[in-house]
Amino acid sequence: MDEQAGTGRRRLLEWMVQGLSGLLGLTLGGTALTYLLGGSGIRARKGWIEAASIDQLTVNAPEEIVFRRTRVDGWKISSEKQTAWLVRLGEKNVVAYSPQCTHLGCAYHFDDRKREFVCPCHTSNFALDGRVLHGPAPRPLDRYEVRIENNRVLIGGLAGEAKES
Repeated sequence: MDEQAGTGRRRLLEWMVQGLSGLLGLTLGGTALTYLLGGSGIRARKGWIEAASIDQLTVNAPEEIVFRRTRVDGWKISSEKQTAWLVRLGEKNVVAYSPQCTHLGCAYHFDDRKREFVCPCHTSNFALDGRVLHGPAPRPLDRYEVRIENNRVLIGGLAGEAKES
């Protein structure tokens, strides 16, 4: 009789272990499928960020500004500090450049004396309109999308980036 009671308990424990293993497998498998079918899960939130007042910008005087952008990485949402160079080219014409040189990604600066952007890494030089003046940079400075609403300069994503649906 003791042997039958031991067998019954053993079966119950086996069912419990198998049930918990199955539940754990479904949980992990579901999470993995959600991740795989949902893409990489790493993306910057699209949207327009208020960068400056157009009245604060002087024509042909670049200004480096700092702004915050929300980033979604899987289930984690974080706020990242980013910078851009704003140049007011006319009354209602403002461009915003990414702060990395298009050669190797070094941070460039504006040289007031030369009136151009200068990359200290490999001496690429860029005009106020972003075009390459000389140096190894293969293309003009990357631009952010810009729009002006109520005298406020709004920055979007990098121009030419793939749009999220």
